[in-house]
Amino acid sequence: MSALASSSAFDPTARPLPLKLANQLLARGERLLRLPRLDPTRLLRDARERTGLSDFGPDDFREGLEVLCDSIENEAKLHPIGRLILHGRIRGALETRLRAEALLKRHPEIHQIPITAPIVIAGLQRTGTTMLHRLLASDPRVRSLASWEALSPVPEKLDAPRDRDPRIRSAVIAEKGLRVMAPEFFAIHPVEAHAPEEEVILLDLAFRSTAPEATMHVPTYARWLEEADPLPAYRYLERMLKILSFQHRRDRWVLKTPHHLEFLDALLEVFPDAKIIQTHRDPRKTMASFASMVAHGRAVFSDEVDPHKVGRHWGRKITRMVERGMASREAHPNASFLDVSYYDLVDDPLAEVERVFEFAGLSVETRTRRAVMATKEKNPKGKYGAHAYRLEDFGLSAEYVESNLGAYRARHAIPIE
Repeated sequence: MSALASSSAFDPTARPLPLKLANQLLARGERLLRLPRLDPTRLLRDARERTGLSDFGPDDFREGLEVLCDSIENEAKLHPIGRLILHGRIRGALETRLRAEALLKRHPEIHQIPITAPIVIAGLQRTGTTMLHRLLASDPRVRSLASWEALSPVPEKLDAPRDRDPRIRSAVIAEKGLRVMAPEFFAIHPVEAHAPEEEVILLDLAFRSTAPEATMHVPTYARWLEEADPLPAYRYLERMLKILSFQHRRDRWVLKTPHHLEFLDALLEVFPDAKIIQTHRDPRKTMASFASMVAHGRAVFSDEVDPHKVGRHWGRKITRMVERGMASREAHPNASFLDVSYYDLVDDPLAEVERVFEFAGLSVETRTRRAVMATKEKNPKGKYGAHAYRLEDFGLSAEYVESNLGAYRARHAIPIE
């Protein structure tokens, strides 16, 4: 993979002055403050003490937790604020597992809630997945994962009205915090407390998710994940979807994360009646765009982000995702797949939504059309500014993309953008 240009377009240290100063102060006082280490034993103990609970559910999460913590400590090079945030996230995931098991013990009927024929968007990153997800989720019959639910899927109390749930306030604060830390990130991928979010965050609870390698340099964890059995993560995802359905029930779930493309076999084993939507766009554009997104995302947690390392890792990773996705489709000829072109989606979003709903066996109602168009108008392209990116900034080239993804492009007749 040749580096065709410098990476001067991306600067991981280009952050607001207050954040720089806070990091400098924390770094100077790190020994005195004793910033927390990511020690699995201590994290488990702290989660138990903070919740007063002891049952984390299925034990298959522990190896992933240990590998992830070790990889972060030895490879991620977090700045002090990044360390504090990641420590809180991992401990929070463990607390969520504890609360989930407590809720299941109080309400064992949750286990009987069916997750029927979920609509699953599983295209590559930057192929219109977020746009399609939000349009489909606008239908009042459809259940999606709200961003505020993703951050805290199990409430401490069940009696709070959905529109006044205290978890919403926490998510709004987190959204504002991200705006301060990385204001340019919203032009790449908007993270809004009330908007639909990827369930990859629920897969994080099983510590078998690609999210860490998209937000940190954790190559040891990434290699472990490629060899690990993905089934425990998908079984736990089903568990969480039942818990979320118990809180707020709709006819059908609409899910979305590019993570699924690499693990379609496991997804179909747990959700055999899933209606899978694969979105497609010129991989020259999507690979450059996602490399930029990863680089900016990693800069939220670290001052040491090498764009060329990002390009090397995700160039290989995206190729793997595409190859595994194509192999899974061939291995499951009776599964339900629908291909959606990014360009058709942009040209006529309502027509593509109607195609998806018809494929999923849902009628297209007048209120569906109104909701879709209202969502489209609310989320125009460039809502948070323009996103500039080039393959060359990440050591990638058009030749590299074509040599790795040319067969994929040909198979789905994807034009060069």
